[in-house]
Amino acid sequence: MSESIALLTIFVLAAFVGVEVISKVSSTLHTPLMSGANAIHGVILVGAIIVTGATNSVIVMIVGLLAVVLATVNMVGGFVVTDRMLEMFKGPGARKKELHK
Repeated sequence: MSESIALLTIFVLAAFVGVEVISKVSSTLHTPLMSGANAIHGVILVGAIIVTGATNSVIVMIVGLLAVVLATVNMVGGFVVTDRMLEMFKGPGARKKELHK
């Protein structure tokens, strides 16, 4: 078996395991899970910045810039979703007080 087929097999198996693990998480644990995922996206963003800054190739710089933009959008979007999920756990009185500030 070639190395690329082995890597593809590992990727597909990891995707199936990831879907099974995430689907078994209760809805009350999704907010902490999202916060942990946002931290990982921050590490990915830092890595993309480091790799893009260390290159001399134009093609690698373009791909790195795309990676930085996508990682930033993904991280910020994750924090927005987490914030909205946390808002759902507040009582109705707390929401009205924040609106009147």
